[in-house]
This record gives sequence, structure tokens and C-alpha cells, in this order.
Amino acid sequence: MSNCNHDCGSCSQSCSERSNPESFLIQPHKDSHIKKIIGVVSGKGGVGKSLVTSLLATAMSRKGFNVGVLDADITGPSMTKVFGITSKAEGTQDAIYPCVTEGGIQVMSINMMLETDETPVIWRGPVIAGLVKQFYTDVVWKDVDYLFVDMPPGTGDVPLTVFQSLPIDGIVIVTSPQELVSMVVAKAINMAKMMNINVLGLIENMSYVQCDECDHKIYVFGESNIEKIARDAELDVLAQLPLDPMIASLCDAGNIEVADVRLLDKAIEKIEGLK
Repeated sequence: MSNCNHDCGSCSQSCSERSNPESFLIQPHKDSHIKKIIGVVSGKGGVGKSLVTSLLATAMSRKGFNVGVLDADITGPSMTKVFGITSKAEGTQDAIYPCVTEGGIQVMSINMMLETDETPVIWRGPVIAGLVKQFYTDVVWKDVDYLFVDMPPGTGDVPLTVFQSLPIDGIVIVTSPQELVSMVVAKAINMAKMMNINVLGLIENMSYVQCDECDHKIYVFGESNIEKIARDAELDVLAQLPLDPMIASLCDAGNIEVADVRLLDKAIEKIEGLK
């Protein structure tokens, strides 16, 4: 259609772009080389999605893979803090270069482009979604085996943009034990299914507190029903992570790359098994 503005959300017409999801895919920067893209999503905020993203990236980096993290949570970015990045992104006329952590993980976040980490991003959805695209098309991701995309919670503009525009190989859905979460997890799962996105499995964060004096687990938010949620959705539970003050301290200090990631072994195995 000659007068198409490519805003399918406001259009009632039927056309090849609407019927063919692959037509929305965008190309990475010409100097980028990305093998696999993994989205980390959640149905609601506050479940530790960014923590899981940083731990997965750390675990894959330790196995010798080249890893990147695209922080798509534009209004609530946390990757610079978690990885201890204080420098700003550099660029040329036609390329932006991500910052690199001490462990060699390439990271791109809006905080690397703001005057200070406390500068708010007060933008409308389409502008935010456009920047997320630019983090893929304009950033040079050098020889990345696994690019993790840390997405904002919910099923709004950014998750929709990422699912439509990037060639996602699979997503991990992060949740927590509260009963309310089962409903919002179902929304995330159903969105992925509607858009033919491969769901690798579920990771439950804040699952329990481990007693320092014994092996007893204290279920602060009540007994988990993650196994039932996974069974109903025909998905795997990839990990159940505890509430751990040490992990919180590492995040605050920007030292997440020294964290113990052994509880994510099943998730890492699933990601490595992607064809």
C-alpha cells in the first residue's frame, strides 16, 4: 500500500506485512555478528528479571562464550549498576559501541547515554520502542554467541517490538511464588504462543530463604505452585532461586560476575541446546 505508515496498531487493513511476521524483522549493524538471541521476560515487575538476566549472562560467559546484554528496560534500566559500569557508550557517525564488563560481557543500556544514572527517561512508548530497535541496528555487537535481552515487565510496546523485530531464538519467563503471579505468567506465556516465540521455560526467583544454620527452606511468600504452572503450560522449570542477601549485595556493588550461578545449570543447558 503506497500510503502505509507501518503502524499496524492503528490500521485495519489486511496486507502482507500484517500477515507475515517475518516482514517486521530488522537487521543488526553490518559489523555485528550475533548467533543466538535470548529474551528474559516477566508478566509483572519486581520479580527479579534483571537479576536473572545478569546471572544467565555471567554463567554463559564463564563457560567461554562471548556474551552481550541489551538492556531493553529503557525507563527502569539496571544493567549498568549490576555490572558496575560507570563509563558512557562511545560511537561514531554510523555506529555505537557497547561497554564491556570486567568479565568481558558487552552491555548496552540507556544509562550509558544519559547525563547521570538518575536522569529519568520521560518518553512515550513509540520512542522507547524505537530506541530498543536502535540498540540492535546501530550497536556493534562483536562476535556475540548469546545476546540476552532484558525486557521491561508486561506485554506492552517493548516486548511486542522485540518479539516482532528481533529474531528471538527463545525466551525465559521469570516469576515469583505469589499466587497472583500465576495469572500474569499465563499472560506472558500466551503472548509468546500467539507470536510463535519459543518459551524455553520458567525461572522462579525469591522462591525461598535458606537457613544459615541448617538446610531448612523458609517459604517467605508461601509454598510455590511453579510446578503446576509449568505443567499446565507444558513447560520446564529451569530454576528456583532463593532470596539471598549476598546476591543483593553483589548487585549493589556492581559485582554480579562473581556470583554463584550453579542453580542455573538447567537453564544454561537448555540455552546451549538451542539449534
